[in-house]
Amino acid sequence: MLEQGSMKLGIVGVGAVGAATAMTVVLRGHARDLVLIDKDAARAKAVATDMHYGVPLSPLMTVREGDYEDLEGAGLVVITAGINEKAGGATDRSDPAGRLRLLDTNVKVFEDIVPQIVKVAPDAVILVATNPPEPLVEVARQLAGHERVMSTSTALDSLRFRVHLAKRLGVSPVYVQANVIAEHGTFSVFLWSSVRIGGMPLESVLAKRNIDFEGFRKAIEEEVRYANITIIEGTGASQYGIGMVVGRVAEIILRDERAVIPVGSHNPEYGVTLSLPSVVGQAGVIEVLQPEMTEEERAGLMRSAERLREVTRKYLR
Repeated sequence: MLEQGSMKLGIVGVGAVGAATAMTVVLRGHARDLVLIDKDAARAKAVATDMHYGVPLSPLMTVREGDYEDLEGAGLVVITAGINEKAGGATDRSDPAGRLRLLDTNVKVFEDIVPQIVKVAPDAVILVATNPPEPLVEVARQLAGHERVMSTSTALDSLRFRVHLAKRLGVSPVYVQANVIAEHGTFSVFLWSSVRIGGMPLESVLAKRNIDFEGFRKAIEEEVRYANITIIEGTGASQYGIGMVVGRVAEIILRDERAVIPVGSHNPEYGVTLSLPSVVGQAGVIEVLQPEMTEEERAGLMRSAERLREVTRKYLR
């Protein structure tokens, strides 16, 4: 088994998201040894070399390109490899499939990657950042043969929710409590009933300001659901927000923080991977919490679970 607080971290896939994740890890400085792996070895070497020159500005660590053998002893391996939304044709706001269009291609990528990870780092937590994350956790846990597999899932959606709420209300997002659950996709569920602004229920804040809830809700949900497409239309890839989230989740795992964040893991109750507020530490997801929900929110969660079970079924033995 791994020693407490193993500080080796591997990132498989050094594209836009992988590089942004690596930068976050270097800046936050909570890995001692960062190994970058990519099918394009020259790219991994170039990114590692580029970042290595900035290491003197961060807590002491090594950043290096490597191969799967170099993951031996890693406490965490992040998978960011796979086709992205733009290349995979998942940028149509009217397409209900959304990120699920990427699943067939990325399952094949995982079938190559995951066995190689498990062979050399059998005790590592596997953190999935590739889209669509929830079905890919199901695929990865089957390939890995263990349950230490999780995804960032709706952690980013929840941050986007907080940011857009804060912007419209003119407050700092630090003081907005809000979660998105279920899936990082078109069937995500916004927990409006538990939104708090500095501890005050959102409903009370809106009433005080004479803001119509339904119009407010519709506008924010649209902004959050399609934030990735808006970004891709400008830059070609949504990478920095997710890179920052993955880096933060990696830190939580490596430091065994037991932080509570909305992330994805296999949920026996629903028979599929779903994103719910979870206690996260060195072993990955330690406990899944069940937030209070309205009947509408719970029904949305059930619809998402049913859809994910349906799309995942054909990939599981």
